[in-house]
Amino acid sequence: MAFFGNLLWFVFGGGFFAWVTWMFLGLLLCCTVVGIPFGMAAFRIAGFAAFPFGRELVDAQLLGEKRICGTGLANVLWIILAGLWLAIAHVLAAISCFLAFILVFPVFFGFAHVKLAGVCFAPLGKRPVSREVAEEARMRGARAEINQRLRK
Repeated sequence: MAFFGNLLWFVFGGGFFAWVTWMFLGLLLCCTVVGIPFGMAAFRIAGFAAFPFGRELVDAQLLGEKRICGTGLANVLWIILAGLWLAIAHVLAAISCFLAFILVFPVFFGFAHVKLAGVCFAPLGKRPVSREVAEEARMRGARAEINQRLRK
């Protein structure tokens, strides 16, 4: 089912344009040495923007990766320079999909745009994974937190 949703999204729902936008932003950011980490995050999100159904973004720490120092500060910088504008574009696209409520598919496309708008605020340190992997990673993180609190 996710395959058909992704196919319809990519062709009719704005997935192609979202992918092109994120790829262009990634290329633009990679023009400077300072922007390379931001560009790499944009490239990761571009693949997610092209095919969002059946996948989620999770924090890299939940997948066992070490968090890079300064990721939080870098995400704040990202919001100011690019995230806010991308989020506004995705929200406007979602509203247009929701206003076309006569058709069934635009409503689902609107939810995909809302999901992408949320991603625009903190893409650094996130990894796109399947829903099953995301759920298992969250459960493992919750178990680790419970164990840590019980030890105190």
